[in-house]
Amino acid sequence: MASLNVGNLGEFLREQRRTAQLSLRQLADAAGVSNPYLSQIERGLRKPSAEILQQLAKALRISAETLYVQAGILDERDREETEVRSVILADPSINERQKQVLLQIYESFRKENGLQTASADTTGTDTTGTGTPGTDTPGAGADVATPSN
Repeated sequence: MASLNVGNLGEFLREQRRTAQLSLRQLADAAGVSNPYLSQIERGLRKPSAEILQQLAKALRISAETLYVQAGILDERDREETEVRSVILADPSINERQKQVLLQIYESFRKENGLQTASADTTGTDTTGTGTPGTDTPGAGADVATPSN
């Protein structure tokens, strides 16, 4: 089976907590969950919600998507796509238009390679090229190359 079970999530969380040199109580406090509940998650007795996983990820300073994959909520390919999109959108060195162009290029490469994208509409871009002005224009990505010169 592709997704990992709750026990593996617990083992992964325990390892991340130990790597961060946090006690069970410290992580529970930082994540805003009870100590017994976190203990049950680590032992594979409870399946936490996406919200709890997000709180734990923040407290551990790891990506929530990593925990979602461990919990079987998110497929590995979806996580990779989400991370790429997040990095592009968070980059302060490029403007919003350049970010949108990069996302459109990324989506077109994924389509060319046969990968379906579930989050194509999350940024408000039209990845089909039919509704976004300039997507079929040869020079549409010219601004992307300018910062490297």
